[in-house]
Amino acid sequence: MTLGETEAALTWLRGPGTRVGRDRIRLLEAIRDHGSISAAARALGLSYKAAWDAVNAMNNLFPAPLVVASPGGRTGGGATLTAAGSEVIAAFAVVERELGRFLQRLQAHLRQSDMRSPTTLMSNVFMKTSARNVFRCTVTAVVEGPINAEVLMDLAEGQTLSAIITRRSVQELEIAPGREVIALIKSTFVILAREDGLGRLAVRNRLSGTVLEREDGPINSEFTLDIGGGKTVTAIVTRKGADSLDLHPGDRACALVKASHIILAAD
Repeated sequence: MTLGETEAALTWLRGPGTRVGRDRIRLLEAIRDHGSISAAARALGLSYKAAWDAVNAMNNLFPAPLVVASPGGRTGGGATLTAAGSEVIAAFAVVERELGRFLQRLQAHLRQSDMRSPTTLMSNVFMKTSARNVFRCTVTAVVEGPINAEVLMDLAEGQTLSAIITRRSVQELEIAPGREVIALIKSTFVILAREDGLGRLAVRNRLSGTVLEREDGPINSEFTLDIGGGKTVTAIVTRKGADSLDLHPGDRACALVKASHIILAAD
C-alpha cells in the first residue's frame, strides 16, 4: 500500500520484538498451498531454518498453533495450516484493506496541510528485543513479598512459568490473575538437561519436551524443544556441553530457567 512518499506496512505486534507482518502471512499462505515448511521456504526464497523459526515464533504467541508440522525436517515431512492459521490470514487481509482506505484519507489530508509525513512521526513507535523465546502467558497468581513478587503463569498444556520481578513492576504493568503478559527468555539463559537425568535442582522453571532440532556450530549448539500446545523453547549451549548431553531429535529433554531470568512485558 503506497501513496506518494507514505507506505503502510501492517504489522501485528504480539509482544516486544515478536510480530506478524506481510512476510509471515505470505509464509502461512505458502505452507497452506504447498503442504510443508520446506516447500514453502523454497517458494519464498527462505532458508528452512528461517521459515521454521518464524513458524515457531507465531505458534508461541497465539493461543492455538497456526501450523501443525509432522517430522521430516529439511528433506521431508508435511505441515498443515490450522483453522486458527486460516483465521489469521483472513483477519490480516481485512485489517490491511481497511488500513489502505485510512491511508488514502490521511494522504488527502496531508496534501492540504504542512503536517509531516506519518512515516516520520511513527518511526520510533515499535520496539525490538534480542530475546529468542517470547511467550504469551496468562497470569494465574501473584505472590508479593516486601520487595519482589513471584508471578505464576500458565504457558501450555500443563506447563507453567514463574518469574521474579519487583513489586513496583507488578504495579506498573498492572499484573494480576487473568492478565495476559509476555514472558521473554534469552536462549543463553536456558539450561538444558536430559529429562531422565534430573536431580535436585534449585531452578524454579522446568519445561519438559521433545527435541525437534539440533544445530551444531564450532562453539555453540542450538536446540529447539517442543513443549506442547504448539509451543517451543530454544536453548543455546556450548558445543562441548551438547556433545556431553548427547541429545538428538526425538529425545526427551528439559529446559531449565531461573525465575529471575524471565522478563515480563504487558500490552
